[in-house]
Amino acid sequence: MKNIILNGCFGRMGRVITEIVDKSESLRICAGVDAFSSDNANFPVYKNISDVKENADVIIDFSNPSALDDLLCYATKTKTPIVLATTGFSSEQIEKIKNTTLQIPVFFTFNMSLGINLLTALSKKAALVLGNDFDIEIVEKHHNQKLDAPSGTAIMLANSINELYGDSLQYEYDRHSKRMARPKNEIGIHSVRGGTIVGEHEVIFAGKDEVISLSHSAASRDVFASGAVRAAQFICNKPAGLYDMNMLIDN
Repeated sequence: MKNIILNGCFGRMGRVITEIVDKSESLRICAGVDAFSSDNANFPVYKNISDVKENADVIIDFSNPSALDDLLCYATKTKTPIVLATTGFSSEQIEKIKNTTLQIPVFFTFNMSLGINLLTALSKKAALVLGNDFDIEIVEKHHNQKLDAPSGTAIMLANSINELYGDSLQYEYDRHSKRMARPKNEIGIHSVRGGTIVGEHEVIFAGKDEVISLSHSAASRDVFASGAVRAAQFICNKPAGLYDMNMLIDN
């Protein structure tokens, strides 16, 4: 039986993870952390992760980027593997995450969906085959409560493609003030926010007389929660290092 500390246990994703773990015979939530709710749970809940008394095999974080410092401090101090499923981290925070991987195992990806990570692999393959003859645009859509734009997943898709070009492509987020033809050395990234859209991502390869589109649509948040739980199982007992969904898929 693997014990989990769930950070952000009363958030939307935290509740879904709780439902998934409750049905598991090999996992259980030994403690939860949530600073913004006093709801009841069938496990002890703390306002701050530093107050947690229970020992855990892994931490799953679905909270807020502002909680990162305390989270990494606790995980490092207790030598507990951690799955970071929160989005919206700054570049400085991502650097802190990478530094922490020298001390403990950290599972970090911009999207916990297996389908999205397959989309990433297919997009890289398409970019490799199509070369410089196609313009690349990424469109992402999310609900109207999402705070960050573009999404971390859109950036992940762009970064994975850009690697093939030696990171030479520029990211263009806003063309409304420009009066010029689209240059070749860029990837356009566009954000849509509205309603209750869970998450949709499309990678468009536009060439002469033909367009190729690769897309993924999440119908519910369960896909992200399921991915986070699988990541937690995967990272237990791993040595210190940085782990992502590609490693889980290849395992």
